[in-house]
Amino acid sequence: MKQKTILTAFGGASPEHEVSVITAHQAMAALSDSHEFKIKPLYISKSGRWLTGDALLNLKKFENLKSLENNCTPCHFALNDFGLTVLREETKGFFAKPAETQIHTVLTAFHGSNGENGSFQGVCEMFNLPYTGSNVISSAVGMDKVIAKKLCGSQGIPVVDGFDFFETDWAKDPEAIFSKAEELEYPVIVKPVHLGSSIGVKVAKNKSDLEQAIEVAFRYDRHLLIEKVITPLMEINCSVLGSGSSSEVSVCERPLGKEELLSFQDKYLAEEGSKGMASADREIPAKIPADLTKAIQQTAQKVFRLLGCSGLARLDFLVDSNSTNFYFNEINTIPGSFSFYLWKESGMSFTELLENLINNANEEHRLKNRQIQSYETNLLSKKAVTGIKGLKGNK
Repeated sequence: MKQKTILTAFGGASPEHEVSVITAHQAMAALSDSHEFKIKPLYISKSGRWLTGDALLNLKKFENLKSLENNCTPCHFALNDFGLTVLREETKGFFAKPAETQIHTVLTAFHGSNGENGSFQGVCEMFNLPYTGSNVISSAVGMDKVIAKKLCGSQGIPVVDGFDFFETDWAKDPEAIFSKAEELEYPVIVKPVHLGSSIGVKVAKNKSDLEQAIEVAFRYDRHLLIEKVITPLMEINCSVLGSGSSSEVSVCERPLGKEELLSFQDKYLAEEGSKGMASADREIPAKIPADLTKAIQQTAQKVFRLLGCSGLARLDFLVDSNSTNFYFNEINTIPGSFSFYLWKESGMSFTELLENLINNANEEHRLKNRQIQSYETNLLSKKAVTGIKGLKGNK
């Protein structure tokens, strides 16, 4: 049986670049156990270069990115003579024929901006390629904490009180921002709207803390969100797999950080940091009441459907430990380590999880291509063009 080429796309110009590299290598290692698929890496460098090559399969080589890039081959998507999308590798010889690889499915393993936010998904749509995960609009909305929470709030899904503002608002009237934060009452938490992995996130206990937190967060995003801190806080996460019409949910987990707020250090810089989110301390399944587990799982599926997601996502919730009231915090449309550790506890191996993702991507692609892709019209006929000229003359 001929193996199907899975193009694993990762990296990108994002503060979460290194996290993406770890996730991609975990996935490629898991897929190497499958005889059905052949793995081909597509690495997008921090400067935006598209590269491929066997060197990208060695995680150790990422310790020296400049050397790695010099040992890889520039590449791009293109249409071959049969109209099929291929990954075309650039050649140095003038008469040399570029190598082309026909792609079965793109496994997206980006995190953060320029990859998880719908931008790369848009490229795949332009080339009519099946890709894992959510579509363009769902990826973009999922990455935008403000829009996602407003949509959820409008449908009765509980979210924490807060407000958002832009860098121009801060430059124009910082005191107005301080006043709004004080209405929430300290402590408050400052978050970049379009980032994950807890990058740029900081709790402020007073005005001085808040000013510092805002200045740091603006280094990563020009749009910030300030929310009331839930205390005592318990974080509960779960994953959803499938599509809006049919999905299943994993067991719940309780991340265990050194502080109430799980930091980037807790998530990725533990002793086994090369394992990504799989190395973080956690309690699986979360030791919480059964009715709370069920309520969170049902809400996760509701948010997944509401945002039009597909493939795989991890949804994070904040729980008030005193009251067990919970709030939707964020959705990760490409979760770190693909949340395989949650599905493992649900009886699904990492390889099986990725196979499900690939199958889901191809089914979504099939359903999309079943729709009418063009509309036959004589708009550009001689008569129509004349009509357009007439409209110009009436201006």
